[in-house]
Amino acid sequence: MNQYYPNLGSTIKIAGLTLKNRMIGSPISIPEIGPDENLTRDNIAFYSLRARGGAAVITVSEGIVHSATGKSHTKHILLDTRMSLPSLTELARIIHRHNCFASMELSHGGKYAGNRSQSNKQAKRFGPINEIWPDGTHVYEMPENLILEIADSFGKAAALVKEAGFDMVLVHGGHGWLINQFMSPNTNTRTDKWGGCFENRMRFPLLCVEKIRESVGINFPIEFRMSGAEYTEGGYDINYGVKIAQALDGKVDLIHVSAGVHENRGAFVITHPSVFIEHGCNVHLAAEIKKHVKTPVATLGGLNDPDMMEDIIASGKADIVEMGRQLMADPFFPEKALTGRKDDITKCCRCFSCFGEYMTTRTTVCALNPVIGREREHEAAFAPTIPKKVFIAGGGPAGMSAALQASARGHEVILFEKNNRLGGALLCEEYIPFKQDLFNYSQLLAKRLAETNVEVRLNTELTPELAKELLADIIICAVGSVPVVPPILGIDTSHKVVGIDAIHQSQPAVGDKVVILGGGLIGTETSIYLDSLGKDVTVVEMRNDYAPDTSEMHKIALEVTLKKGHVKIHLNTRAKEVTDEGLLCIDETGNEVLYPADTILVAAGMKPNSESVEALRYAAPRFFQIGDCVKVGKVLEAVHGGYYGALDI
Repeated sequence: MNQYYPNLGSTIKIAGLTLKNRMIGSPISIPEIGPDENLTRDNIAFYSLRARGGAAVITVSEGIVHSATGKSHTKHILLDTRMSLPSLTELARIIHRHNCFASMELSHGGKYAGNRSQSNKQAKRFGPINEIWPDGTHVYEMPENLILEIADSFGKAAALVKEAGFDMVLVHGGHGWLINQFMSPNTNTRTDKWGGCFENRMRFPLLCVEKIRESVGINFPIEFRMSGAEYTEGGYDINYGVKIAQALDGKVDLIHVSAGVHENRGAFVITHPSVFIEHGCNVHLAAEIKKHVKTPVATLGGLNDPDMMEDIIASGKADIVEMGRQLMADPFFPEKALTGRKDDITKCCRCFSCFGEYMTTRTTVCALNPVIGREREHEAAFAPTIPKKVFIAGGGPAGMSAALQASARGHEVILFEKNNRLGGALLCEEYIPFKQDLFNYSQLLAKRLAETNVEVRLNTELTPELAKELLADIIICAVGSVPVVPPILGIDTSHKVVGIDAIHQSQPAVGDKVVILGGGLIGTETSIYLDSLGKDVTVVEMRNDYAPDTSEMHKIALEVTLKKGHVKIHLNTRAKEVTDEGLLCIDETGNEVLYPADTILVAAGMKPNSESVEALRYAAPRFFQIGDCVKVGKVLEAVHGGYYGALDI
């Protein structure tokens, strides 16, 4: 029995496999594979790192069983060709090397495939029913011969991955993909034997499972991912989800309960929980399903705390917990939890940096883990170096990240922070409930620094004179950014005006009626926070959109959350003057409008702290600048800038 987490660390038998603990790495999309649509060495290194961290199983994402009709984008692993066998075999061997089982996700895009499959110029897309979408897209009703062919392809795909050495498969029956489309009364209104009643809607999913079982045998585990509830208009609820699970009971070996459908924006941020959704948001669905089936049940959804996971298993809400993004933030989560090092876990802050880069640059990144996407580069990063005296100005995420890596490489490091705490800009998140994970990350970095040989000097500003006196070899400047103050009449003299630091306390120093000047990411998130406290909040933004500086995924989360609240946002509106009554503006029609306010909170952006940078530029033989003092960015740029900046010295 594990002394720290006896339930989370216990074994469980799934068909012919005995899992060493109750933690599985769930599938997470691969944005980049080889031009021949095979896994690359970098992809294999990504999964190798996930496997090294102690999870019982690592599931490889997005294997497409029928590439002619099933691809929803161009970066799928093709499971209907033996050309995929060599890279899959190598991947399975790498995962096994780390005492971990390998699983493969089997999927088909259904009506969301087709035109997105740019690589094979698919002319048609097929779904359960004939549809014409508002944009003119034609989805064709899948004929029976194609239904049977695709069901057979699930079996053939499972046979291929078993041959490659994989230990189990996950059938993707949730989130709006093909199998889910057939199961849901919202998307399957066929009147033949493949739709109409519940039994008919389940006919195709169960046939797919049957074909897989015929191909792999009874001792090869089949995991089935389903949405416990769809959370969309016309979609099914948990009661219907229970019926689905009961139909699967005894036919699969693990029922994996997720939620939502990806094409609904409100449901999307539950399928992929945002910062505004509670951790473990799907646990109640798994718990309800578990009451009605004998098959083991897995849950997931923003899980990043081993104490919560232990309780989930101990209380019988689920048998297994799964993690996607969390094993990017810290692949060693399982090992740390089960060896008494939970306080050293880097918890996923659900910032959607990974999704954002996936959607835009098609690269693999994690804001809090610079190694992700560069695993092979990291393996060669810590070559011996000549120790140098490295001074770091600034104790925010960039400075702390640089200090940790410079110290790990053998340098003598002194970190100077002019304030009395480490954390920098992340300290502003301390009292915001949906930003706690990000604040806690700043404190984790501070804790790690305390466990190294880095000398930390608080309440001390690094000056050129001090750097020269102490004979610095290198200065890494991480002095951050300073607020932009717009040239608005009255902004410097009114008692109503406060900066963003007004929320850096347990009770924000603002009145009941707040006007936020600036609708960027900081202003928008601040408005959500103040709205949650019952403040009357108005946001004034001169651009034509709020938070244009955030990723599409986080923008969806903001949109969904704002719709639930009472924040008033005025776009294309320019502030003119701070008056005794509030903020006088010019609206999008050119008319003056006064927004009454007790407090005007300025969130008009940040700019690099260039003055402090230039003061230090020539104070040591070598000089680097990182983080916001180079270009104002997000935590990703700060952490990565510090990490890789330190590797250059």
